[in-house]
This record gives sequence, C-alpha cells and structure tokens, in this order.
Amino acid sequence: MMDTKESLQLLTAQMPGIDNSETSSAVLGVAVGEDRYLIPMTEVSEVIAIPKLAHVPLTQPWFLGLANVRGNLYGITDLGVYLGGDPVPFNLKSRILLVMPGNKLYGGFIVNSMLGIRDLSEFVPAKLAKKKLPKCVTAQYKDAEGRQWRELSLFKLIGDEKFLQVARE
Repeated sequence: MMDTKESLQLLTAQMPGIDNSETSSAVLGVAVGEDRYLIPMTEVSEVIAIPKLAHVPLTQPWFLGLANVRGNLYGITDLGVYLGGDPVPFNLKSRILLVMPGNKLYGGFIVNSMLGIRDLSEFVPAKLAKKKLPKCVTAQYKDAEGRQWRELSLFKLIGDEKFLQVARE
C-alpha cells in the first residue's frame, strides 16, 4: 500500500505545471460528519481502512481504542466526536488518517470520507466562525461552490492538553 506522501509525489509528478519541490499548500480534503476539513498533507503519514480496534475501558467517548499498524500502536480517535459532533456510524468510505508528529506519539483519526487532495489556492479565505472553535482549527475557507471548509492541524490537536487526557474522569 502506498502512503499519502508517495501518492502525492506520484500525482504531482504526472501533472504539468506543478512544482514537485513545493507541496506545502497541498491539503487533504475530508468529511467529518456534516463538516468539511482541509488537513495539511505534511501532517498525514498514511491513510488506511479501519482495522480491528482493541477497546480500552474508562476512556473518553471520542477515544475508540488502539490499532496495531505494522507493529506500532496507534490511539484511534473519532475526529467528529472529538470536535464536538455526535457519533456517526462508519461505513466503507470511512478511513483513518495516521499521524506521527515525532517523539513516538502515534495517533489515528477516523474521518467519514475522503474528498481528495486539493491545493489551498482553490479556496478563498473566509472569516472564522464567531462560535468557539478548537485551537486545532487554524483557518476557514470557501470553495468555488460556496461550501465552507475548515483547515485543521492534527499536530496542534495531538499537542492539546484535552487530547492528552484520554481517561474518563
């Protein structure tokens, strides 16, 4: 299975006019519940189908358990529930975004569906919503059809104190 960085390199190598050395504006579009998010490609190490999860008792409702991915244990988070939404059943389109920001901290985030690799230049910046958004939501955009997208930093999310408190109080 090819990881997302290899996929991106392969896609950009085949596209004329794309500078292969500059992929920092490449983002991964995902659906989480009814919301659309853009996640920097540099923060996603791999995208996988949902494997069998080992349940961990007495944890937060958004923490779904552990997955063994090639010998590494990843804590798996329901991204929609973590961001304040209601649980949504997963389906064949659901995927886990694997993140490894360093220090042997492995995280996996379930999204409802993949919406493709995009470039931030396709979007128009919009004002952030007045309601309180998580710190990991760094910007807001609109696409050509007027749909709202939020830029989400999984690295910031993993470093958040709330995220590190998996145990139920």
